[in-house]
Amino acid sequence: MHATSWTEFSIGGDTIAPGHQADIALPITTMATGYDSQLAVRVLHGARPGPIVFISGAIHGDELNGTAIIHRLAAQIDASDLAGTLLLVPVANIFGFLNHTRYLPDRRDLNRSFPGSAGGSLAAQVANVFFSEIVARASLGIDIHTAAIHRYNLPQIRIAAGNKRLAELAKAFAAPVIVESPLRDGSLRALAAKEGVDMLLMETGEALRFDRFSIETGVAGVKRVLAHLEMIEPDADLPEPHPSARSTKTQWVRSPRGGVSHRARKSGDAVKQGDLLAAVTGLFGEEPEEILSPVDGIIIGHATLPVVHQGDAMFHIAHVENPERVGERIETLSDAIYAGEPEGFAEALLDEDEVL
Repeated sequence: MHATSWTEFSIGGDTIAPGHQADIALPITTMATGYDSQLAVRVLHGARPGPIVFISGAIHGDELNGTAIIHRLAAQIDASDLAGTLLLVPVANIFGFLNHTRYLPDRRDLNRSFPGSAGGSLAAQVANVFFSEIVARASLGIDIHTAAIHRYNLPQIRIAAGNKRLAELAKAFAAPVIVESPLRDGSLRALAAKEGVDMLLMETGEALRFDRFSIETGVAGVKRVLAHLEMIEPDADLPEPHPSARSTKTQWVRSPRGGVSHRARKSGDAVKQGDLLAAVTGLFGEEPEEILSPVDGIIIGHATLPVVHQGDAMFHIAHVENPERVGERIETLSDAIYAGEPEGFAEALLDEDEVL
């Protein structure tokens, strides 16, 4: 459903006048306690006509960077200065969020449960409310994810292949890397595409943690997209964006043996075929086996846990041309974000055993 005239915006039985905002609680289901659960959304209904855009975080309940990004956007964007309508959903999966877990109590993955149904499982009910009340109203969505626990993702935007508008918006976002990735059945992106709603998917950081590099990159990227859509004025205080690297193919590099990994590279590093990524040893440090990069590219994800089994995915590499240039741009972006921090602060974010 798309707005046809610029009057009040109606959602969940409430109406918001142009130039105003409201926090709305959308009923989902009744919990075991007998109390109702709700989906929280902040509606910023602009003073002038424009598109309807949603920003969502924590579809997986342990993916917290999106929540932090939305917190900052909520504090920085004023409905009276906005064109169009912005729907902010800091926590799509409130059940997983409360339990510090990726899934819902019924062990279902919300991002494989769309379109859902009002009379279905708990995951189906959440998916139904989220899609019908938020996604279906919009022309664009930005859905923010992180890597799984004990993994870290370089800030990146994933888009459906062949969509020129999404390619343009991803370029405006200016994340370090843009990856064309396939749509998965039951996912939010797949259903949105079928319903004519364009979506940018941001992957950044690690589960159950905030990290400033991810948050600052996400806030800046969303604001650049909104400015590109002429919903807000360009923010002169944002760092100068660098062109994103484009990739149409990625691959995981797995551990050749079980043991303890000693990582030589991390997300954001440019690698050439044959470069050392890590060495895996036995429990006494014996018989190290080297893991070498199979391709030229940029590391867009890595395992942070040193304990590995044979076959564990350790590095996610995007095939890109001139990866060394991408690595230089990422260093420049990181330096800009961490300017003025104590020496060693940025390095600590990507430490072997803890990603803050």
